[in-house]
Amino acid sequence: MAKPIIMTVDDEPQVLNAIERDLRQHYRSDYRIVKANSGAEALQAVQEFKKRNAPVALFLADQRMPVMSGTEFLTQAVKFYPEARKVLLTAYADTEAAITSINLIGLDHYLMKPWDPPEQHLYPILDELLSDWQATVPLPYDGIRVAGTLWSPQSHLVKDFLARNRIPYQWLDIEQDNQANEIVESVLKGEHHLPVVFFPDGSTLIEPDFRELAEKVGMHTQATQPFYDLIIIGAGPAGLGAAVYGASEGLRTALIEREATGGQAGTSSRIENYLGFPKGISGADLARRATDQAKRLGAEILTAQAVLKVRVEGPYRIVTLSDGSELSCQALLIATGVTVRELDAPGIKELTGAGVYYGAALTEAAYYKGRHVYVVGGANSAGQATMFFSRFASQASMLVRGSGLQATMSQYLIDQIDATPNIDVQVYTEVIEAIGKNKLEGLILKNNQTEETWKVDTSALFLFIGAVPHTEMVGGVVKCNRAGFVLTGPDLSPEGKRPQNWTLQRDPYLLETSVPGIFAAGDVRQGAVRRVASAVGEGAIAVSLIHQYLKTV
Repeated sequence: MAKPIIMTVDDEPQVLNAIERDLRQHYRSDYRIVKANSGAEALQAVQEFKKRNAPVALFLADQRMPVMSGTEFLTQAVKFYPEARKVLLTAYADTEAAITSINLIGLDHYLMKPWDPPEQHLYPILDELLSDWQATVPLPYDGIRVAGTLWSPQSHLVKDFLARNRIPYQWLDIEQDNQANEIVESVLKGEHHLPVVFFPDGSTLIEPDFRELAEKVGMHTQATQPFYDLIIIGAGPAGLGAAVYGASEGLRTALIEREATGGQAGTSSRIENYLGFPKGISGADLARRATDQAKRLGAEILTAQAVLKVRVEGPYRIVTLSDGSELSCQALLIATGVTVRELDAPGIKELTGAGVYYGAALTEAAYYKGRHVYVVGGANSAGQATMFFSRFASQASMLVRGSGLQATMSQYLIDQIDATPNIDVQVYTEVIEAIGKNKLEGLILKNNQTEETWKVDTSALFLFIGAVPHTEMVGGVVKCNRAGFVLTGPDLSPEGKRPQNWTLQRDPYLLETSVPGIFAAGDVRQGAVRRVASAVGEGAIAVSLIHQYLKTV
């Protein structure tokens, strides 16, 4: 943590230098002494301090300054640092102004000039004020801060990106925090773009995209070489499993992830049935461990990079990234997983990120403390999320289209839900409309048996309504089923015939696609068992098959 700041402001250079000298002599070991020769210059410095979240302990300002008096400066400065101690330097004729400042801005003290000797007229007064400041004011957070509103979709995306990549940050809601609003206004200067991300070095990003944010926080976004033995697209459990095994077995391995390692599993509040964790483990913790393991073994992980397309040129498989660069490899593994299917109902699209969320959105759960939230879906991911939300919400309602949870959810989760008093399950129920202008305010629900409809008030809806595979980058390259899931192994030869245009004198390997050397693992594959353990296992099996493939090229 940086030293707290004592700021002195005076337009007379001799006086300013004299008080700076005295302050440094007594306080330099514990405080940073900053001087300014005008109120405007000082106020600009104060705004920069606030961007950095640097602590200011005391302002010492001369009353008789042109353009902006000491009282006028302090009036503006305390908007950013209301708990800083305030001292006015005055002449005998300024006593009335000092008394007015006590009533106007809560002035802590005023000092007559000259203050010599400082040991008698300066230090005892400031020592008492600084001691009181230290005892009552906590030091500010010195990491990344994200300022926005709870109902800003882009604010949600930035928070979610940082949280899923395990980057600590502090959230500042400008609708609830006047100081945060002041500093955001000073940065935006009348524009309306949120969020504003403040960094400890004083720099800011306004409404950043994932790549900007990743590069600023020091994440790896650029490949170190143009060619790899194995490129893996997607860093969910299957991709991470493949990266660990590929790198550990000597393959030059690159893992490309457009958002955060862990995939959908990384958003799970608790995975109870993964082997080796009898007390369960959060998806974020499992993703962190797997990511660290893959890096330690030598895998190169690129984050905030999307693969836009894949093409084949002879023995090489080439991927084009979102920044326009290309990487080539001998073997390619598609492990892009799935995303939650979008709900096609009035109001949903407009309110996404402003009360309507796809997936667990764990970063938002605490902001709905004491409120009634709704979860749509009946599979494990919905059940795990509902259990997590129930820790904060007064009530968590699960909306299920069918007759219950037994056909789609693990029994251990059903038992937990049944035993949680503030969770209820509403069967045969669908959302047909979301209500609200700038934020979610309510839902129209429908019983699909009786056709009855009714309105409920809520500010949060979390959707888990099926899966859509991420296969757009290999469209027209490998064979997929009608739903977009990749066909592999035996599924490519339902009648015992090899795929069309298959040139090798062997059948496709178990996890190989219709293009030799391109493999698929995890949820993106047709017929995949949607469990974390299965995905990790497929990632490991894929590497074994890739070794067999590489022996033939």
